[in-house]
Formats: sequence, structure tokens, C-alpha cells
Amino acid sequence: MNATEITTKISNAANKLSIEKWDYGASFSNDYSVQVDKGAAKQLKASQKQVLTLRVWNKENLVGITTTSDLSETGIIKALEQAYLASEFGNKNEITDFSPLAKNPIQVKEIDKKSPLGIKKLLEILRRAEALLIESHKSIKSIPYNGLSESFYERIYANSDGALRNYSKSQAALYLYARAEEENKKPRSSGSVKLGYGVEDIDIESCIKEASKKTIAHLNYSAIKTSKYLICFSPEAFLTLINAFSSIFNARSIIDGVSLSSKSSIGELISIPALNIFDDGLNDKNISSAPFDGEGTPTKKLSLINKGKLENFLHSESTAKIFNTMPTGHAGLGSKVSVSPDWLVVERSNECKDLNMALDHKNYKGEFVYIEELNAIHAGVRASQGSFSLPFDGWLYKNGEKNSIESATVAGDIKYLLKNIINIEKKEELTTSGISPHVWINELSITGDE
Repeated sequence: MNATEITTKISNAANKLSIEKWDYGASFSNDYSVQVDKGAAKQLKASQKQVLTLRVWNKENLVGITTTSDLSETGIIKALEQAYLASEFGNKNEITDFSPLAKNPIQVKEIDKKSPLGIKKLLEILRRAEALLIESHKSIKSIPYNGLSESFYERIYANSDGALRNYSKSQAALYLYARAEEENKKPRSSGSVKLGYGVEDIDIESCIKEASKKTIAHLNYSAIKTSKYLICFSPEAFLTLINAFSSIFNARSIIDGVSLSSKSSIGELISIPALNIFDDGLNDKNISSAPFDGEGTPTKKLSLINKGKLENFLHSESTAKIFNTMPTGHAGLGSKVSVSPDWLVVERSNECKDLNMALDHKNYKGEFVYIEELNAIHAGVRASQGSFSLPFDGWLYKNGEKNSIESATVAGDIKYLLKNIINIEKKEELTTSGISPHVWINELSITGDE
């Protein structure tokens, strides 16, 4: 069924039940994925999913929600009845409504439709990639984590007020995580992830080379002394950290009392003036871009930090109403709607005269720690307190030479970190979660094994 047919079926069922106010979000997908182990098929998956999330408002304007995969007339009627029953337990302290922007125009990217390659072809491609990665160096013994997947999906939002919008797209992903072993050395691992609209868009050779190069480089490792170091975050690592503390920008987190920000924080200087951060879900380089959120609000570019000052929060319909503003296109769909960032873009502002431009991760000859990738984010971040203590993969640079760090954790406070940025390199790099340059921090504590 298409979006119009589903909406008509729900509308007719709601009329039979005398339900006047409703909305829904629907998701349909065909997914294919494979994993291998030394040439043998480890896991093969093909699935077809359809999920309908339905909200219903009762006479007191309280909302109930239910989810179903049964799109028959009987299934939809049952879902409407269940949601109506659930509305009796709706939150009386925070009334949810339709987004006032749910009927505004949206920007849908024109993308060539990809065709499924299917399990057999995916398996063939991944087997070859695994074999080439193992052959790339004698120390690489296995690729314990790997996968190749393709997904084809459609998203729909509609409500009883006449809003109706949908989009469809495809996405593919390849990840290769190699394990290298040498005599009298600990096993070392690293990997690479590549995304595309289809498998044919993915640079498989580049993924193999990157995974091999990073893994082998980590074989030359040594312990690091516990101390404070000059730090350079890779674009991926810096974006990981900003996403981990995205509650700073999250209006829902502020209302729930689990954010470092407050309602009055807009305009506050929270970082050095050289830092800009945007949420840019419609960026041309964002493979996973969506033209609207769970409530049907159009996606747009939103400035979060502008020249160091907190400029906007991420809002759903209900949080925007509390803050006397408009929703920003970052909501999920639920009775208590979640809010989350889409795709972050970090850049250097024109207020950069105080930066130390001599700090360049490729040319700087002094001692510093390069943090390539942060790990154990869920365990090591206390977002409501602003603190973090995270194991990482990285390098100690000294006199122009680098050694992989055997094992260590980096600890600090996000408020201190943002105020102690001493350089934001000019070149911005594309990652799977956004765009960012390399970012240098004056001093952070490193706990090592030495």
C-alpha cells in the first residue's frame, strides 16, 4: 500500500470508532546483510519489515500510542482502539499536539534509485574483501567483525488535520575490523566503515586499505605515562564526544533536568569564539538524510553553537511549546516524544585570531596525544554532570615520530574542553556521523599503564 491508501484506511477506521484526532508514522523496509568468517558464511539475513506507530487523542486531548505491523482493516481498528484506551493514561502535565509545521513544504533529495544486489552477490563481495584484507599483511590473521548490508525503505507521516508526506531511499554499509598478531606482542585491532546509497557507491578497495593500514600501524605500540597531555582529537573522535553530550542542546533533556543547560542558556558563551557547530540533517554528504522528523516537521540546518555562543536547542512540538518557540525537526514519535540530533557539522568561525595555527596534526613536532577513536561511550560518559572517562585508540607523537598507545583512558569535563580548545584546523573531514576538522585541546588527563 502507498501512503495515500494507508492514510485513507486509517481515516475510515477512525471515523467508524468516532476518533477525531490521530496521527501516524509508518516505516517499510527490505534489508539484506551478510557476515563471513574466513570465507565461510557466518550470518545471512534478509528481512521485510512494516511498522505503523499510531497516536490517538481522546476528548480530554490526552494522547495514547500503539504500534502494529498488521495493516489490514481489522489490524488498524484494533490498533486505534488500543491507542484510545492508552490515552486514558496520557500525561496531563504536558499536552502533546500536532507539529504546527507538519504541512509545511519539505526538501526531498533527488537520488538515483538503487536495486538490491541480493544475499548471494553481497556474500561474494564480502568474501573477496575479507580475503584481500587478510592477504594485505602477514600479521593480519582474521577479520573478526565484518559486514556488508543494503537497505531499501520508505517513511510516511500523516495526521487527521490533512498532513501527508513520505520519502523513500536506499542505503548500504560495509565495515571491516581486522585483528593483527605478532610474536611477543599483544593482538591489535582497527577497522574502517564506508557508507553509500548502494553497494556500488562504496569504495571497497579504500575500505580494505584503510582497515589494513590502521591495524598494522597499531602493532608498533608502547605504554604511556599517566599525566596531562596536549590533545588532538580526530574528526570522528570529536564528533563522538559532542554527540555524547548533545543533551546540552536538547530541550527534552533540559525539561527532564538531565542537561548542563537551562532554559535561559541561549546566548551563553559555552566554548571559545572560534567554534561553530550546526545540525545539518539535509547536508548533501549525509547518506541517511531524512526530509522530516517523526512528527512531520521539516528537517533544516540549525545553528547550535555560533562563535562559541549557544544559539538554539533541538525541539519537538511539545518542548517548543514550553519554550515558546517552534519545533526544529529533531523529534521521534511517541506519547513523550524523544529529541535527538541528526548530523553534526563542526567548523572554525571567523573569530579565530586567538588560535594557535601552528598546531597541525601532520606537521607539529612537539609532544601530543592523538585520539583516533573513543570507546565505551555509554559507560564512560556522565552527560548530566559533564564528565567523561573513556578508553581510546590513539598515538603518542614526539619529535615527529609516533607510537601507538597500548591502552589508556582520557578523562575530563566537556565544559572545560570546549573552553580550552586551542586550535581548530582548517580542513574539514567527512565521517559517518558528520563533518569536522581536527580539534586541539590545551590539556586533558591521560591514564596509562606505565
